Formats: sequence, structure tokens, C-alpha cells
Amino acid sequence: MSSRRRHSQQGFSLVELMITLTLGLVISGAIIQVLVSSSVTNKLNQAVAQVQESGRFIMGRLSAEFYEVGRYDQVTANVDTSVDIVAEAAYVQNHPIVVPGDFTTNTALGSIQATSGGSDKLVVSLLGEEDCTGSQHSYAQGSEFHVVNHYFVSGNTLKCTGYDGRVLRGLKTQTVSPVTVTLLDNVESFQVQFGVSGNITSSQGQAVTYVTADELEDLRALNQQVVSLRWALMLKSYQNEVRQTQAQKYALLNEAAKTMDTAHYYQVFSKTLALRNMKNFVRSSQ
Repeated sequence: MSSRRRHSQQGFSLVELMITLTLGLVISGAIIQVLVSSSVTNKLNQAVAQVQESGRFIMGRLSAEFYEVGRYDQVTANVDTSVDIVAEAAYVQNHPIVVPGDFTTNTALGSIQATSGGSDKLVVSLLGEEDCTGSQHSYAQGSEFHVVNHYFVSGNTLKCTGYDGRVLRGLKTQTVSPVTVTLLDNVESFQVQFGVSGNITSSQGQAVTYVTADELEDLRALNQQVVSLRWALMLKSYQNEVRQTQAQKYALLNEAAKTMDTAHYYQVFSKTLALRNMKNFVRSSQ
């Protein structure tokens, strides 16, 4: 009787303990693997969502601002008439895209095709109540004037500086200093191309070729005008723990492909936009 009690009180054997520990390790490892995989997936999903949200925002903003490039309405707009608005209209419509040398008081200001894969610079002219920074440059509320916006990347930040085109042309004394604002962080690259029409005396306002900023001055001399913009932005995620398994290559417009790191998520956003004001201007110039 006592022998049976002693036998029933015995614990696990060494083999049973080893099997139990092994099973525990296998199960724990599987759980850890699932948690790690879930964490990696979650970080990637967050990075994708952040980049796509930023991309939608900046492409929407730039599209709205670029639609107005070359606009000058002398009929329905409330234009400030402290300068000759007929001459100003001709200047804006013939210089929708600014190149270095266009402005007497700031000859360096203009659209630039960057070298060695750097980000381009874009400078545009239009009629507006305020520049890209929201500045009205001391004009009366609701009055429109020659606005000049300069888009560029500094570090990894897309910025814009707004100017009074009348000051740049030497027609007005500067009373409000130009302001620079940040449009978006984590911009890896900003590239621009310009759709140019044929000679405006016979063109229908369609782009016949796409060129870079360094070609615009010569084409302008041939009486060809920019009627569309094509731009691309490469954005990267804020998180640096994405841990992608393979480095990806990205090519923006005319630029050579770049291999990026695996610790961030990258995405390219691009758009081609017809400048409706310039297309109408070219058609009416025949």
C-alpha cells in the first residue's frame, strides 16, 4: 500500500522535463517571431501611411499654386494700378517661368537645373493677392499684384520664398522683406521639367517637347513658351527603423537612378500639369 503511494507521488522524469522545456522554447520562439514580424510590419505600414499623406498634401498644394503660373487678368481681377499693368501683364505672360537674369535687382534669382543629382529650383510669375508665404507685400486687402514664388529644397526641406515682382523689376521700393516658409520636411529630391510649345505664332498651345531649366532662355529667344510643368518629388519616411530587406532604386524624370538606404521608406510622386493661362496666351498670340 505504501509502495503505491510513493510511486504516485513521483515528479516528472528528466526526459519529460527536457521535452517540456524544448516545447516551451519552441513556442516562445514562435511567439517572439510573430511579435517581431508584427512590429516590423507595423513600422512599415506607419511609414507608408506617413509618406503617402505627405505626398497627397504637397502635390495638392503645388498643383493649386502652379495652375496660376502665367496668370494675368486685366478684366475681372482687382489689380493694383500703381504701375503700368499693361506692361506688367506682358512681362508676366512672357516670363511665366523665371530664369536667372530676368530681374534687374536680383539677377541670380531664377529656375535652375541642378547638377550631380541635386534638387532643381523653380521660380514662377503670376498675378495674385499673396505669395506662397501668404504675404501681401503691403498691398491693400484683395488687391492683386505681380507675385514671384521661388520653390527649392534646403537640406531635406522643401521651401518657398515669396517676392513682389514689381520690386524685383525695379518698379517699386521694397517695403516688406521676402519671407521663406517650409512646405514639407523629408524631401529627398525635387525635379522639374518644362513643356514648351512651338513658335507661338503657329502653335496651338500644346507642349512639343519637355526640357530642363537651362534650356529655357534659348527657347524663349525662338518665341517658344512654357505651357506645362512636370515635376517629381521623392519623399522618405520619418522613421529610420523600417528595415527593408533590399535597397531600392528610384529615378526622377531625367535624373539617373539612385539607390536609397533600407532604413527608410521612399516613394516618388510626380505630375504633369497644363498651365491653362499660358495655353490660352499662346493661342491668342497667333
